[in-house]
Amino acid sequence: MSEAMLSKVRKLLAKAEDPACPPAESALFTAKATELIARYGVDRALLAARDPASDPVGDRLVDVVAPYARDKAGLLVAVADPLRCRCVRRQQGDGFVLHLFGFGSDLERVELLFTSLLVQAAHGLAATPVPAGEHPGAFRRSWLAGFAQAIGERLRAAEAAAVADAGTASTALVLADRSDRVARRLAEAYPRVRTAPRRRLAGGGFGAGESAGHRADLGDPSVPGRSAARPLPG
Repeated sequence: MSEAMLSKVRKLLAKAEDPACPPAESALFTAKATELIARYGVDRALLAARDPASDPVGDRLVDVVAPYARDKAGLLVAVADPLRCRCVRRQQGDGFVLHLFGFGSDLERVELLFTSLLVQAAHGLAATPVPAGEHPGAFRRSWLAGFAQAIGERLRAAEAAAVADAGTASTALVLADRSDRVARRLAEAYPRVRTAPRRRLAGGGFGAGESAGHRADLGDPSVPGRSAARPLPG
């Protein structure tokens, strides 16, 4: 991501995170940062259509560690899918390795957002008391599921708006072709990959997590080098 874009997003999020900023204004600053991140993805896709070498298809491995490794992996999928990346989950000890496939610019966006959102999820869980009578682990797993669902919905909406703003009929075709190429790359590496069964969660934290996901900052570029393994409450 260009330094100019990073600078714009940093300034917007600094305003959004200012304790003195009214909630309505904070939401507007955060929405603008999200819009810039989505627009960047579309711009890079259109550039790569003219110059494929500028943004090749690639892959990378992301370690997802306990506790709540499966739930963290679900958050990564919720971020990756709207940003046109695909992933395969592999068991590693009590955690997972997720093998991400996507174009370089999209992989960059996924890693930035996922690292930031893990930190925000940790803060959100720590600030959310487990109701009396609820099993802490079940409540937190369902909280994380709600958080991930809200994040996925917001990212899909931001990406759709960026495509609409591009204003060209060919943009959707370019992005569809990119998605197809990523899917082919994954199939070459994992010809027998299986879809994981849908989870059933018993905890009552989904609504609280979903609300936190709707409030979360998206597009925080200040996180490179910050650990993605910040522990969630046990």
